Parts: sequence; C-alpha cells; structure tokens
Amino acid sequence: MGVSLRDVAARAGVSVKTVSNVVNGSAPVSPHTREKVRRALAELGYRPNLSARSLRRGRTGVVALVLPGLDDPYFAELARLVTEAAAEHGWTVLIDQTGGRADRERQVLRGAGAQLADGLLLCPVTVGRRELADRTDATPLVLLGERVPGGTVPQVAVDDRRAAYEATGHLLSLGRTRVGVIGARGPRGPGAARRRLAGHRQALRDAGLPQDARLVPPTGTYRRAEGAAVLRRLLELDEPPQAVVCFDDLLALGALRAALSAGLRVPRDLALAGFGDIEDGRYSTPTLTTVSPDKAALARSAVALLAARIDGAPGGSGDSGAPAVVAGHRLLVRESTVGVAAAAGPDPVVPPQSSGAQSPGAQSSGSSTGAISS
Repeated sequence: MGVSLRDVAARAGVSVKTVSNVVNGSAPVSPHTREKVRRALAELGYRPNLSARSLRRGRTGVVALVLPGLDDPYFAELARLVTEAAAEHGWTVLIDQTGGRADRERQVLRGAGAQLADGLLLCPVTVGRRELADRTDATPLVLLGERVPGGTVPQVAVDDRRAAYEATGHLLSLGRTRVGVIGARGPRGPGAARRRLAGHRQALRDAGLPQDARLVPPTGTYRRAEGAAVLRRLLELDEPPQAVVCFDDLLALGALRAALSAGLRVPRDLALAGFGDIEDGRYSTPTLTTVSPDKAALARSAVALLAARIDGAPGGSGDSGAPAVVAGHRLLVRESTVGVAAAAGPDPVVPPQSSGAQSPGAQSSGSSTGAISS
C-alpha cells in the first residue's frame, strides 16, 4: 500500500492541507515547514499520483525549459537555478535543447512538445518580434535571457547594452585605446549580441575614440575554438587590438588560449574580458574578468512570471503590456585585465558608470545596475 498524505502529515507534525500545499505548490508555506514536509516525504518515499493530480487540476505540473545547449556552462547553471526555482512551485522541469537553430526555435513556438507542459521558458537565439507575432500556440510563454522590444511576451534579461558599455569602459580606463570585439553576429544576429555591440560602440563614442570596423570581425558560434580563431585574425592586423571584450566567456577562454599560444602576455600585451561568469573563468590562468549576470534573479523572475501566466494573470500572448524584467549584473575584475597583484583577493566589482537612463517599461530585479535604452 502506498504512502498517503496523511502518513506524511503525521511524520512532519503538520496538517494534511499543509502537506498538500507543499506537494502541489498551491499555497505559500514557510521555508521551515516546507523543509519539514520535504524531509518527511523523502523518509517515507512518498510518490504523488501525477495522473490523478493532472486530471483534478487540469495541469501536468510540468514546465518546459528550452535552451541552446547544456554543453554551455552558462546555460547548464541557469537550468539548475530554474529547476530549483520551479521546485518551489511544485513543478517538474522538462529540458529541451535547440542548438541555437532557428528552425528548432520556430518549432517550439508552434507548440512542439507543449502538450506535455503547463508553461514554457525559452532561452532564444534567433527569435524576434516577427516570430512572436506569428505564434499560434497558447501555452504560457516567458522569454529568458533575451529582450524583444515591443514584444507581447513576458521576458527576463540583463541589460546587455549597459553591461558591454561597462566592460569596454573598464578596458578604456586602463589606457587601452584599441579595443576589439569577439562575438559580433551582424544585423540579423541575436538581439543580445547587437545590444552588446551597441554598448561597446557607445563607450568608444563617450571616450572620443574612433570606431575601427576591422576590430569587430564577424563571429560564428559561441565556442572556445571560435574565440581562438577570431583572436588570431585580430592579431594579424597591422594595428592589432590592445584589449578585447568577448560577448561570451567561452569565446574569451578560447581567445585567452590563442593569445598565450602566440607568446602574448595577458594582460600586459593584451587585456581580455568576457561575459557570463562561468566557473572555468574563475580557475583559468590568468583568471577571467567578466560580466556576471545575476543568474539566480533571472531564474526566479522567469519562473515567477511563468507562474503568473499559468494562473491567468495579464501579460501573456497578445497583451501589449507584457512585463519585461531587468535582472542585475556586475563587472568582476580579475587577472586578465589588471594582472595578478592587482586582482589578489576577492573579485573586485567595478561600480556602474553613468551613461543613460533606465529602459522604458523595464522592471528591475536583483542587483541591477540600471539600463541604457535600446
């Protein structure tokens, strides 16, 4: 005979209703009580009858997280945080990978696999306003990590433009006047890459420096090998860069390897900064200066928005007032830009630079440093 909610309630010393609230995520429960109930659930080996619960509630208790790939440490960590946040709502997370391919993302928007999920969190690479406008699937949707101006779908992201502005500004403050970019994807590339490039260019303008298109070569996939290949092209210029800002930590780590292989001293000969704050960058030699998005805030905010959409709150598909949450970020200064001695101790944080107003319509979440309007 299976373990009942009554058995769990007796073990935890709480009411059956409280156990039900924890199992179903149907009402707030204090962290202390929730932990007692979860301990009792684990000790007794309780397994909910998902089929019966789905029939009663008209829901599966499953949400889908669709991202480019778990082989990218950034998305792997984000997936872990989303799973933890979803567990607070009693949800199971089903993870799918698109490889960043446009056709796979369009399939997701058309509802491929959505029959299994109460809601969908999408980390898009190619999705824009047109794809969202053409969407016919009614599954509640939240965009995670991408901002689509004027979109009709709730979205959570960092302020990419300001983050890149601060990273480039940091390099300029070190006296590096020729700053290259690895990660530019062209006018049809992902919106995040375009915004980061805009922030970089604004930092150059504010410093009164010219913009050399040769320092911004096109970049393909965000992988270590691509970062190394693009840096080698930059080093072949008559006037190679004195510093490079990379729009992804994997690109930066590949560029770092290529620089060291070319006999350059980092940061003396070439300063490097990345984006994402993956664990590899904390243990590279030298350690990697990087923009650190508040990934926990991204995950919590996205799950909270999705919960509201599932519960029928306004702001879903077709609602022009769909909320846009801006999660915080920090610039962590490490050895790849300031050297070993200067970076000794805990990661120093560069304070945000005053360079623009908060993006219209954006809500702040976590430790946001503000925004530069898109």
